[in-house]
Amino acid sequence: MCCYNHWEWRIFEGSAVADKRVYLETMGCQMNVLDSELVLGQLCALGYEPTDDVGQADLVLLNTCSVRQHAEEKVYSRLGEIGQVRRRKPDMLVGVIGCMAERDPDGIRQRAPHVQILCGPGNLNELPGLIREVRETGEPAVALEHDHSRKLPKYARTLEFDSIESLDLSRTLVPGGSVLQSYVRVQRGCDKFCSYCVVPFTRGPERSRPPANILTETRRLADLGAREITLLGQTVNSYSYSENGSIVRLSELLARVNDVAGIQRIRFVTSFPGDFTDDIFYAMRDLPKVCEYLHIPAQSGSNAVLQRMKRQYTVDQYVELIDRARAIVPDISLAGDFIVGFSGETDQEHADTLNLVERVRYKSLFIFKYSQRPGTAAERRLPDEVPDEVKSRRHAELSAVQQRISLEHHRAMIGRSVEVLVEGYSKAAMKAQLADQNLAPHIPWRRPDQLIGRTRGDEIVVFSGPASLIGQFVNVRVTDATALTLHGEPITDPVLPLVSPTSV
Repeated sequence: MCCYNHWEWRIFEGSAVADKRVYLETMGCQMNVLDSELVLGQLCALGYEPTDDVGQADLVLLNTCSVRQHAEEKVYSRLGEIGQVRRRKPDMLVGVIGCMAERDPDGIRQRAPHVQILCGPGNLNELPGLIREVRETGEPAVALEHDHSRKLPKYARTLEFDSIESLDLSRTLVPGGSVLQSYVRVQRGCDKFCSYCVVPFTRGPERSRPPANILTETRRLADLGAREITLLGQTVNSYSYSENGSIVRLSELLARVNDVAGIQRIRFVTSFPGDFTDDIFYAMRDLPKVCEYLHIPAQSGSNAVLQRMKRQYTVDQYVELIDRARAIVPDISLAGDFIVGFSGETDQEHADTLNLVERVRYKSLFIFKYSQRPGTAAERRLPDEVPDEVKSRRHAELSAVQQRISLEHHRAMIGRSVEVLVEGYSKAAMKAQLADQNLAPHIPWRRPDQLIGRTRGDEIVVFSGPASLIGQFVNVRVTDATALTLHGEPITDPVLPLVSPTSV
């Protein structure tokens, strides 16, 4: 499917790049995944062809994350490998985009001098201008939201996308891409300033997008073949936009997206516990397309730790919120985030976190070892004094508790029928397809016809079926379960016919 559209030849004053390949590697959160999709769209419109082989690329971009030190060190490791490739291909352009470029441009220049392009997440609409500037001048080009002294790139005014908002509205398909499950940004930035977090510094203050633009983008994705939409925001439940003298909040936005033809499922992430109001729960209960799934990080089960984190709620308030969620939306499926080993965390405070996880009983958890981030309040005021071996032990303990709870959650679903949106073949199935079938053992997880999909509650389901089911909704009876996945068999014809995406 070609990604060209009506604006392709107006960028760069009518010129396009011929026979160029781009390698784009994405690290970090769903926001980065969305940003990469938009970047690829505008580069494809310039004539770039995506490639999975960095050695074949004329342009290499790393979309980066700064949430943890490990994520940044991974970027530097990849930049070292890419530098070796560039020595054999000196015309290759190398760029770092995203949060790490915004947070530490000087560090990147120092440790990876072969990087020629730096572009923050709020300036991605300027990326084509930066590329042309480097091509024509041979000098590095930089676009960062917090660099107020920077002049506009020489070619920035020739771009069709004169703002980051117009870039969001440019959604299209790239060659080999899929929009079956798509992200739509509803907010940028964050105002919470949790003591450990760099997001307010890398993505700026909280800004809600106009509802009309969100609906335009959603309808465009539906026309392209999207069936599931996830609304993205750093604190998505605090979405608030003034429209014609009234305030549109998340519950109203959900109702409007619910009316978009073609979209069958709606999710939203990530929610902040301190801002959550019951109207959102009622929207989850009453709007047929809104999934009964809530990702709501707690970060710790200790009030003392939450206070040091500046999370603006207590454990009791968090538990009371979860109780209200289950009372209004009885089948709600919960996911959460926790940080272990935060500054000063004691054994008792860690035990409090284990107790909270036992109390809430999440479907799944994302667990992170605390990593001190430069520029944050915690880095300035709180020592990172918990030894790494203690962080690792606490991570393992919390993971073990959640694995047991996840298994119990999944095994309780055995015998039930669940609606699954089929995403494609499972990774194990794809490996089996490539293996010598005469030698591959005939065991369930090596079957070449195994498909994978997700329920409305975001449970992963694996079952056998033909490729024609990919992209469809199928009812599956759960026959077995592990802590990570449900296993089952289809029991009905697909809920919806396969809809072929159309180009724009």
